[in-house]
Amino acid sequence: MTVNEFDYTLPEELIAQTPLAQRDHSRLLVLHQSDGALEHRHFYDIVEYLNPGDLLVVNDSKVIPARIFGTRAGTGGLVEVLLLKALQEDVWEALVKPGKKARPGQVLEFQEQMTGTVLEILDDGKRKIRFSHDASSIYEVLDRIGKMPLPPYITEQLKDQGRYQTVYARELGSAAAPTAGLHFTDELLKKTREKGIQIAPVTLHVGLGTFRPVKEVEITNHIMHTEYFSIPAETVRLVQETKARGGRVISVGTTATRTLESGFDSSLNCIQASGETGIFIYPGYQFKVIDALITNFHLPKSTLMMLVSALAGKDKIMAAYQTAVEERYRFFSFGDAMFICD
Repeated sequence: MTVNEFDYTLPEELIAQTPLAQRDHSRLLVLHQSDGALEHRHFYDIVEYLNPGDLLVVNDSKVIPARIFGTRAGTGGLVEVLLLKALQEDVWEALVKPGKKARPGQVLEFQEQMTGTVLEILDDGKRKIRFSHDASSIYEVLDRIGKMPLPPYITEQLKDQGRYQTVYARELGSAAAPTAGLHFTDELLKKTREKGIQIAPVTLHVGLGTFRPVKEVEITNHIMHTEYFSIPAETVRLVQETKARGGRVISVGTTATRTLESGFDSSLNCIQASGETGIFIYPGYQFKVIDALITNFHLPKSTLMMLVSALAGKDKIMAAYQTAVEERYRFFSFGDAMFICD
């Protein structure tokens, strides 16, 4: 199976640059797995498609304002740092621009709030950096000086940084938002619970590797970057009870999907409650846990396109995307949503 099978043409003007004024007013394309039938709704209609006894699983990871701007000590040259992953306290894996100037030993200064020393050069040009500050934690400094690490296809400034967080974000650690959850409001979640649908969290700290293009022609040669995940014991129990009584496990986003599919075996035993996952889901994969998926529209040739194709079938997904383009849906992080259901 080749990467070109997951390509489609997207007019640039359909890439959403800003979030809608109201989270749940985005459009919702409902795709029925059984026959490929499509319905055009709004996200606030999602509760109509959820049944009492279903379990909605959300990723509660919180995006770090991880893009920081500073200068190189000694020269004053400008530098941009994107924090990717905490390796230990105040030691981070990061991307640095310009990279050629970020050699081991180089000290970086950030608005008299913090300094960072480049310790070593890692694979893919990433750097290991040790930070020094007087705050209670580096997160306190980032709240003051950091910017949200928006994807490169978003060129407009985000006026309200909270709009790149889900309303249920709790666990700091992501370099990008689990965007399927951006459509939910507190009120919509309340309506969901009132209908008899339970909501359970998992955590997967989203890294940039999730969004990197697949460079291999044959997709099975692609190697995923790993990301940290965690499944609380209560969520394990709810998943097992929901499946036992015939309810559906509905994943909010591909990150929650990858977490659940990493944590359970085919008998629904929890084989790993936390750790690193590099699971790559593409057509032919047999899902163990999830029955339906709430997701956004994904980049052409991406691993996320392959994941949704594994669930709904590649031909149905490609047809649905063609319809979404024709109907002028908004794409990617701040765009509209899709519900893949039975």
